[in-house]
Amino acid sequence: MSIILGPNRYGKAETRLVRVVRDGAVHHLKDVNVSSSLSGDMEAVHLTGDNAAVLPTDTQKNTVYAFAGKHGVGQIEEFARLLAGHFVDTQPAIRHARVEIEEYFWDRIPVSGHSFVRAGGEVRTCVVHHDGDGRTTVVSGLRDLVLLNTTGSEFHGFAVDEYTTLQPTSDRVLATAVTARWRHASAPDSFGESYTEVRRCLLEAFAGTHSLSLQQTLYAMGKRVLDTCDGICEVRLEMPNKHHFAVDLSPFGLDNAGEVFHAADRPYGLIEGGVLREDAPDAGFAWE
Repeated sequence: MSIILGPNRYGKAETRLVRVVRDGAVHHLKDVNVSSSLSGDMEAVHLTGDNAAVLPTDTQKNTVYAFAGKHGVGQIEEFARLLAGHFVDTQPAIRHARVEIEEYFWDRIPVSGHSFVRAGGEVRTCVVHHDGDGRTTVVSGLRDLVLLNTTGSEFHGFAVDEYTTLQPTSDRVLATAVTARWRHASAPDSFGESYTEVRRCLLEAFAGTHSLSLQQTLYAMGKRVLDTCDGICEVRLEMPNKHHFAVDLSPFGLDNAGEVFHAADRPYGLIEGGVLREDAPDAGFAWE
């Protein structure tokens, strides 16, 4: 009985791409996840290790970024067609290309031309503590509130040592996925309306703060809530720094004027902190 090679394919999975179109003060955002898979005359690489027909998966990733810089990213179907056609038309051994794209939607925060909130995925939360003395504490919150500023963020003047490689910047993409919890000193007339108001404060403070650090932005967001919502006595925030690194397009003869980014998954900076009124009543327990 003979043994033969069956159907096979290979590719680059989940190339994260963020494309910013800078139309003056108003920016437009395209956030996608691209996976490519190629198949064709691949017997030699499997049977003998001959890589002559193999277009490296790293090249497939680079092609996604280069095409974003060269052609932009419009409708994802058209971008996928462009990529798939390129792989088949330029590689003699490739007979079939599969390109899958997921698109993540963002809504513009109305007070800014460059601030966005991820549409969908946000989770509303609450924890209620009640003790035998009849004391009830309500902690409202949310998680997975994904926010992004395409400009208006800096990071410089930080401590350095022999292991520091990070370069100072006066203009960067600032993105985070907010987990926020806020403790009520008194019950509002409507928890629903209170939630909407706190969320609005968080969004507006994020969009309206020219950030020199994510810590500064965190404090500004918590302070805005307390300044606006009298019945809330404490806000605790967890804000991972979702790093966006500009992709070097020079190997492809292209410039990248702050338009094509790699959205890094991990590792990430994690910024945590609380903002509270000086006279905030003691919760009496760890309320998180």
